[in-house]
Amino acid sequence: MNISTQPHLKISDVGKVYKTQEGKEIIALQNVNLSIQRGEFISLLGPSGCGKSTLLNLIAGFQNPTTGGVIQNGQEVLQPDASRTVVFQDYALFNWMTLQKNVEFGLKAKGMPQKQRSEVARDFLARVQLAGFEDKFPHEVSGGMKQRAAIARAMAPEPEILLMDEPLGALDAQTRVLLQEEISRLTSEGNSTVIFVTHGIDEAVFLADRVVVMSPRPGRVREIVTSELNFPRNAASRADPWFVRTVSELWETLKPDWQKEEKEST
Repeated sequence: MNISTQPHLKISDVGKVYKTQEGKEIIALQNVNLSIQRGEFISLLGPSGCGKSTLLNLIAGFQNPTTGGVIQNGQEVLQPDASRTVVFQDYALFNWMTLQKNVEFGLKAKGMPQKQRSEVARDFLARVQLAGFEDKFPHEVSGGMKQRAAIARAMAPEPEILLMDEPLGALDAQTRVLLQEEISRLTSEGNSTVIFVTHGIDEAVFLADRVVVMSPRPGRVREIVTSELNFPRNAASRADPWFVRTVSELWETLKPDWQKEEKEST
């Protein structure tokens, strides 16, 4: 993974306030500051309502901050842009298109010729273990295969920034572990800057170069953990003493927040 010394993304004093229908203000984010290098893999970790997805939406340009700004390559992010691609938890594939055509979609939007985009799409489907399934429609494959296709579609245009909003949250435990390893392999081979939102402590620690731990609402950066794991990330990484210790320490940090969240939901 090639990480430059210049920040690719700068989140500067970002705050986000929502108003309810009753006119009540909800502070989702407050004074969030974060500098992200090109090619870095960042996991955003924290309890529900801490603003992880809100911050991702601000980086994507789907929303604008109430205060502060998101800066990409020296320019303020104010709207969605082809340089940033999002992978959602619910796959967001086009049901009327084959997996091949789904992956080709972003390449076509970039103006890539048909023959070339067909080759690139097949290559990326093969990278996510979907060779032979190019002509299947989303309803004909499993949830894990849909998410593999969604990841291939997002990565094929080689976006500057890849934003992933709990993309593995709906999958079973075994499929989730397999896809974690595939995401780590694919992103480490490319040059995209990755922002990955997750509730899973082990997932965040396994994947990231840095884990950004968010506080409960209003969301702030509580702690940043820099990874000591080497690449490739695999089963041996999960047995690494640093991994085991860090997952345990983060659990102790976040446990009170999740316990409070559980009580409030019952």
